[in-house]
Amino acid sequence: MKAEEFDRKFDDGENITQALDLSKAKRYQSEQKTISIDLPVWMLERIDQEASRLGVTPQTIIQTSLAEHLAINEAQ
Repeated sequence: MKAEEFDRKFDDGENITQALDLSKAKRYQSEQKTISIDLPVWMLERIDQEASRLGVTPQTIIQTSLAEHLAINEAQ
């Protein structure tokens, strides 16, 4: 299936799980813990800009960035 067809089916709400390779999918515990972190103002501004551009929350940007970083390090 080409990416355009996959995207269309997803956007239309169709079930696309048959097109996914779930053999290496991982399910992490969904328990969450709130933390406090100090970041420089310039970094927060960039996170806010990126979140606005993508239409997501700043928390999503931070979580995604951390998850990607951890996945890269896990693969090494």
